[in-house]
Amino acid sequence: MIVRMPLRATLDRLSSALTVRRLRVHGLLLAACLWSIYAFDVSTPGLLDRNGLVKGTDFVHFYVLGSLALEHRGSALYNTLLQSEIAREIVPGAQPLYYIALYGPQVSVFFAPFARFSYVNAFILWSLFNAIVYGVCCVAIWRVCPRLRDHGATVFILAIAYPAFFHLIAWGQTSAPALLFFTLAYLALRADREFLAGLAIGLLIYKPQLGVAAAIVFLFSKHWKLVAGAVISGVVELSVGWLYYGTAVMREYWNVLRHFQQVLPNLEPRPYVVHCLRAFWVVLVPVPTLAALLYILSAAIVIGASVLIWRSRAPLALRYSALLIASVLVAPHLTIYDLVILVPAFLLLADWALHESAPTSVPILLYLCYALPLIGPLSRYTHVQLSVVAFAGLLYWILNSAKLRGGYGTAA
Repeated sequence: MIVRMPLRATLDRLSSALTVRRLRVHGLLLAACLWSIYAFDVSTPGLLDRNGLVKGTDFVHFYVLGSLALEHRGSALYNTLLQSEIAREIVPGAQPLYYIALYGPQVSVFFAPFARFSYVNAFILWSLFNAIVYGVCCVAIWRVCPRLRDHGATVFILAIAYPAFFHLIAWGQTSAPALLFFTLAYLALRADREFLAGLAIGLLIYKPQLGVAAAIVFLFSKHWKLVAGAVISGVVELSVGWLYYGTAVMREYWNVLRHFQQVLPNLEPRPYVVHCLRAFWVVLVPVPTLAALLYILSAAIVIGASVLIWRSRAPLALRYSALLIASVLVAPHLTIYDLVILVPAFLLLADWALHESAPTSVPILLYLCYALPLIGPLSRYTHVQLSVVAFAGLLYWILNSAKLRGGYGTAA
């Protein structure tokens, strides 16, 4: 009691300090810092930014994939060295770039229309696409959160200041469609359309690591309509690549997935921007075998907790938020821009906290989960990725909340 009372008092003070006005100010300051730095970095003439990198960075890979699709060069989709040469040809001035080819062939077909434009114009269009999808998803979830209706300005400010969104745009990455599919799945579940929700989840096959938790949770929870919808849409999406390129390319893709573990170290040259359990243990524990075992064990615990929450009588907002957090934690590879999939969880949990007189720790946890990815580089020295700790803490609170609301029976 002597220890807990001061801790509770400290949490109360911290929670009360997170007023709407302060959140707006923090968001405005963060947005101003992030986007002004980005504007300055890309304000140079030509394709290279002030760090000597191609503007858009990762978008070069997708631009090359789209170019290969236009030329029907399926044999080059999983040839890293050849793609590096092609990148230097079609993106003038680009330094040698080597991207691990892991995306399904259907992704190159999706980017084919962008490859019809010059690289700069294609990147601008892709950035606009990402921003629009992100904005639409934020609005769609915000509109179903009644207690956030009067805080539209605050939600807008925090949305544009979210570090994951900033990195999504700066890197030219592909996480916005994943956020869209998770958002559509939630809206479908809210309307009691499980099959449609499954169709949305299945589209995550283009980034399969983000669908691992959902697949396991739905299987163990016996939501067969969800599972059926996911299988159908996943197969249809993969069929786009198969029909476009043929069977040989699909064999190559399957072979790449089989050897995913071998290329993972090259996929994560900067572990401090990765925010999942596997990377957490890799950074913390210097013994690879032990780190792998700890990842498997902790991922199993997270999945188990998620299944309990999903099968509980807790409201959909809590259960779905837990699913999103588990998707982040369990994913074998998850970089900072992939954290945009947590946007529905932030909004739903903030709305729930305003309604249910949540413990003082909840606003603090939400704040930490939102902001801690910014200091990911600190883990190079501390060897602890604090964002992962915050995500786990938030999931633990949801687990306890689900238990308090009637146990772990069949969801209402």
